[in-house]
Amino acid sequence: MDETTAEKRERRKKRKEEKERKKREKIGWDQELMGYTNQDNPFGDSNLCDAFVWHKKRERDGDSHLDERAQAEKDKHRLLENRRELEKVKQRRKERELEQAAREEEMTMMQREREAAMFKEWESQEGQFHLEQVKQRTQIRLRDGRAKPIDILSKYAEHMWKVSEEALDEVDVNEPYTVLNGLAVEDLEDLVDDIKVFVELEEGKNLDFWKDITTIVEDELEKLREASKDDSGRRVVNRSVQHSVSAVFAGKTYTQLVLLKQQIARKIGAQEGDVSYWEHLHQQLKAVMAKARLRENHQKVLQERLQQLRSRQLEEMYVTPDEEAASAAGGDDAAQGGPDRKPAVASGDGKEETDNTDYDDALYSPHLIRESEAEESIGIVDEMTDQQTIAESRHEVADRSGAARRDEEHMRQMAKKDMEPGEATFNVQVAVENTSYLWQSKYRPRKPRFFNRVHCGFEWNKYNQTHYGHDNPPPKVVHGYKFNIFYPDLIDKRTAPEYKVLSAEAGKEFCIIRFHAGPPYEDIAFKIVNREWEFSRKHGFRCQFRNGVFQLHFRYRRQFYRR
Repeated sequence: MDETTAEKRERRKKRKEEKERKKREKIGWDQELMGYTNQDNPFGDSNLCDAFVWHKKRERDGDSHLDERAQAEKDKHRLLENRRELEKVKQRRKERELEQAAREEEMTMMQREREAAMFKEWESQEGQFHLEQVKQRTQIRLRDGRAKPIDILSKYAEHMWKVSEEALDEVDVNEPYTVLNGLAVEDLEDLVDDIKVFVELEEGKNLDFWKDITTIVEDELEKLREASKDDSGRRVVNRSVQHSVSAVFAGKTYTQLVLLKQQIARKIGAQEGDVSYWEHLHQQLKAVMAKARLRENHQKVLQERLQQLRSRQLEEMYVTPDEEAASAAGGDDAAQGGPDRKPAVASGDGKEETDNTDYDDALYSPHLIRESEAEESIGIVDEMTDQQTIAESRHEVADRSGAARRDEEHMRQMAKKDMEPGEATFNVQVAVENTSYLWQSKYRPRKPRFFNRVHCGFEWNKYNQTHYGHDNPPPKVVHGYKFNIFYPDLIDKRTAPEYKVLSAEAGKEFCIIRFHAGPPYEDIAFKIVNREWEFSRKHGFRCQFRNGVFQLHFRYRRQFYRR
């Protein structure tokens, strides 16, 4: 194919432009001119695609003598050096970004560790706070004379191994498991739950004691359930077997019971004799061992308390040498030995010894006399008659306390009925000033018992919807209260109790609600949140006095804001 000179020139020009384009693309200049050429550009520049040559700079650098090829080679090396430097800058920037990310991650981990340590500290403080609250409630019930079995056991565990005057005054002669006598199934189940709470809050303190008590309580529960099955005709274990088991365990110490347990385990492993009998014996042995261990520990505690009492009596009786010298310098009375002091007896070596004959003679114990030597005005009671009178008194007290406990439990069950998930017990009392009553000479004034609940929840207003969510909920607020005040012995049952809302000294945020019923009950007051009430029955308001229980249930009015 023949081509003209003009076509050949045009073809070579295009090939040269394509070569220049590839060269610019290789060195990164492909997008610099945005597709403009020397002929087609809006600037009217015929040298637009040509490289700019800075002649003045070449003359200053001493490169003006270089030809075009050498200058192009030098420019190429300079361009490559710039690209390598740019790559280094990019690499350093990536390294800095990675270091910054690692530093931020490390700071985040350190913040999480600090928050975890702080949360652990808060958790421990919360556990300590709940333990203190439980102890305070225990002390209040003990002081008011309405102690539960868990209160007596916790008091015993707290003062068991203490060496102090307070612990010395809190000595209980009976074993701790005797408080379980006469308890019903519901009481024992509640006691098991209370023991779990104490074990969790005390964090391992007195753990062996609580384990033994739990074993005994579970054994008593099992016995009561078997007794109920026996009454219904479904006897599980024969009574003769139970008597024989009790006879095997009678009078044995804890060490002997441990040996007996090992022997029973060997017999069960070797399948000797009646295996079911040995298994029943092994099952009953746990509670017996727990009782024996508690009994021996109780005897040790009593011996230590007795030793402390003897030491204190000796300290009170004997006078130190410094006190004797001070009393001798006090006057004639001290010189003569004092009006109450025994006369001194001179010993063979000239020293004086105090006459302690009265103290050494059986520690002032009463002397045994014959019946004929007794005075006529002294009434002599036969031993069997005395034991019978004591047994009758104990039965009377047990029946009276059992009836009172059943009445209290019935009232509590009535108050706990229909308890909602968002409610909790509420017992924040406020001290009422001393008031004199006209009926206090005839009836003993006392505080009424109560079972109160406070209803808490979230308020999803516009602010809380904006700043909180279901994963991070807002703080709970009080939505209402439910007061249940028990007046079973109210004299004037025709007059219903009443309540008054008074202002609190703490400020406008809280107020005082005071309940007044009449003799023989004193007024009782509580501190509540000061907000507007909702008096509609549709919203749960209730104010009634029925079956000796005064109920006041109310909720607070919700506030709605509109633009």
